[in-house]
Amino acid sequence: MNLNIENETSRLRAVVLGTAKSNGPVPKIEEAYDPKSIEHIKAGTYPKEKNMIKEMEAVAEVFKKYDVTVYRPKVIEDYNQIFSRDIAFVIKDKLIKANILPDREREYEAIEHVIEQIDKDKVIILPEECHVEGGDVMPWNDYIFIGTYSGEDYPDYITARTNMDAVIAIQELFPDKTVKAFELRKSNTNPKENALHLDCCFQPIGKNKAILHKNGFLVESEYEWLVNFFGKDNIFEITKDEMYNMNSNVFSISEEVVISEKNFTRLNNWLRDNGFTVEEVPYAEIAKQEGLLRCSTMPLIRD
Repeated sequence: MNLNIENETSRLRAVVLGTAKSNGPVPKIEEAYDPKSIEHIKAGTYPKEKNMIKEMEAVAEVFKKYDVTVYRPKVIEDYNQIFSRDIAFVIKDKLIKANILPDREREYEAIEHVIEQIDKDKVIILPEECHVEGGDVMPWNDYIFIGTYSGEDYPDYITARTNMDAVIAIQELFPDKTVKAFELRKSNTNPKENALHLDCCFQPIGKNKAILHKNGFLVESEYEWLVNFFGKDNIFEITKDEMYNMNSNVFSISEEVVISEKNFTRLNNWLRDNGFTVEEVPYAEIAKQEGLLRCSTMPLIRD
């Protein structure tokens, strides 16, 4: 398999889509990795497996419609394997294994049948001190945008997933790219004040547009840099509630086609007004785990 990912929006040819099958029982509060899951565990509204399976199959159908090759993880019994973006990501022709939370190691092993099809020299395992998850890493042509958190209290946040060691390592791997890091706002307790990953508050779409949420960024000048980079008129700014519902976590099949959650009315109307085809799917149950469409997909090949 010849991997190729230069950006977020070129025509998709192959992707790993997570699975909600055998998702396991509702986790205990101390087993949850993010404040939004904790909120739903406490409220008794944590998503049911059968509903999440239905949501993911709706996405699989869209991929089928656009003739995209879809790989699924091997199902591990009673185990959450929805968010395939967390476990690895592709930049150019390399697959980089994410240094994820140790008890999620089995998720990577479950895509071994995909990894085996890739030239061994193209599979990169970063040094142990480099923490990174795919939701924080966004290739955008000459740039690689990376969400990070470099505060001294980094170890105190279960929501801080990518550190500066990883940012430096990725810059060394891709010397021809400009790596731009963004400090994200973190909270273990308040999902409306927490950008778990960069794609929770920012995502490029089309050729030159982006979805943004200002409060997700800790440093205002870094947010302003993105506004200037894409241009104010090309940006769809989402509210705190829209960020909470994961409006920036849509997924592009091409520069013209975006998969989006069917309840994102304001965003979907804006996308259509700007010439996009919007493939609407139900994904509100999966959103309860602070992840959405980009989080559950790992693109392997784009044109």
